Amino acid sequence: MGDNIPPSHQNRNAKNEKPYPGIALLFAATPAASAQQFYLGQILTFAFNVCPYGTLPTNGALLPISSNEALFALLGTNYGGDGKTTFALPNITPPAANFRVPTTTPRHGLIDCITVAGIFPSQN
Repeated sequence: MGDNIPPSHQNRNAKNEKPYPGIALLFAATPAASAQQFYLGQILTFAFNVCPYGTLPTNGALLPISSNEALFALLGTNYGGDGKTTFALPNITPPAANFRVPTTTPRHGLIDCITVAGIFPSQN
């Protein structure tokens, strides 16, 4: 067997056992990322074609202030909206070569999303 495998694990593959069973346990015990680990209003890029729970696509959509007060406190009307009942999310446009592709469609397998649930960032 290979020189890098400890003697106690060299014969495990013959018995159809994993050489390092603790590694699988380590990854299984690690919690998945959630929106609560990100700042509210943080923009994230993902390599799949949907925005995960707690995020929305950065497509300039109008949101009601009444149900998104914390996010409105951060963004205001910088990206649009009337500031009384609605405000807009940023509209991140694709690269110039793909300007005809709508921003809600992933470009080159990437999509930009903004967190609408998360930690309110401190100003200190």
